[in-house]
Amino acid sequence: MHKGWKQIGAVAVLGALLAGCAGEEDSIQMAPVPVVNSEFTPTQAWSSQVGDGVGQYFSRLSPTEAYGKVFAADREGVVKAIGSEDGQTVWSVDLGEEAPALISGGLTASYNKVYLGTETGDLIALDEETGDTVWRSNVGGEILSKPLADAGVVIVNTSRGELAAFDAESGEERWRISSDVPNLTLRGDSSPASVSGGVFWGMGNGRLGAAFIENGNIIWQQPIASPKGATEIDRLVDVDASPVIEGSLLYAVGYNGQLVAIDLRSGRPAWKRTYSSATDFLVVGSYLFLITDKDHVVAVDARSGTELWQNNDLEYRQLTAPVAISGYVVVGDAEGYLHWMEPNSGEFVAQQKLDSSGIAAAPVKVEDGYVVITRDGTISKKQTL
Repeated sequence: MHKGWKQIGAVAVLGALLAGCAGEEDSIQMAPVPVVNSEFTPTQAWSSQVGDGVGQYFSRLSPTEAYGKVFAADREGVVKAIGSEDGQTVWSVDLGEEAPALISGGLTASYNKVYLGTETGDLIALDEETGDTVWRSNVGGEILSKPLADAGVVIVNTSRGELAAFDAESGEERWRISSDVPNLTLRGDSSPASVSGGVFWGMGNGRLGAAFIENGNIIWQQPIASPKGATEIDRLVDVDASPVIEGSLLYAVGYNGQLVAIDLRSGRPAWKRTYSSATDFLVVGSYLFLITDKDHVVAVDARSGTELWQNNDLEYRQLTAPVAISGYVVVGDAEGYLHWMEPNSGEFVAQQKLDSSGIAAAPVKVEDGYVVITRDGTISKKQTL
């Protein structure tokens, strides 16, 4: 439940609220840092600064690499393009010169543009070569997740329960789909995923949706979680993790719900398992790696849903989504540590502390290493070999 409510932005305030809800100050305790004898230490290729970062606000604002550059942003409005090889600044713009831009959703690089969203509902397209604003459209709701660019449109999932598509070149709205939003939901929204002309996204009402990218017509909706319990908190059913598509299966997970594999052709579940999560997950081959609502790291057989292992040593450390780097599963945490795990067993193989501000977004794998940004806006590229 530490992932955050839509009504609350600051992590510190959220922690106090949760303690009050539970009735005991020590009901939720962050596990101590595991003692790990690191088998390797990544080397730093370069480091740069992107504004003031995201501070202690809820954020999934992650860098992205494209066109030989790494694009990153801070919450206030600084957007920066950095040479992927040398770490030199190619361009830097400030979208918050008049007022804080409150960038929260992004970044996505496609069609020679960089797309990002804000808490004030602006979807913005920047020229990837210069950083100049190409267009800006207001979607009418917070954009907390990464936009999807496909089939000539940019699609965003908003906090108002609307999935909206905009022309990638002009910013003109193409279509919009609305869904019911419960009175209380987690702070965060699912980033859409696409394949073969279809777009798939999670909703605050516990359902997974599928629609045609061309016109927004609904294909099917599938319940992932159903409200249960006596309190509103117990009845949270958000599907905030981004769906993952591998072959003919689409994977999704809900908070207080289920991890499911859905056959794309029929829209019917191939298997279901009881897990609760609002964090993006990872599918690599026949393995699915999941971060639960208690920050347990779980490996599941993607073909059957059978649990393979579970590592509970990072409980409530506010983990990032898992990422595969150099054959390992890597997660960051709120105290600024990167934890490296062996994918077949879940055992720790390495650990590094970046800084005390913490890591809010998962590391981004690049061709010859990975890029990671901390909450204070320090971005660096590292290499493991």
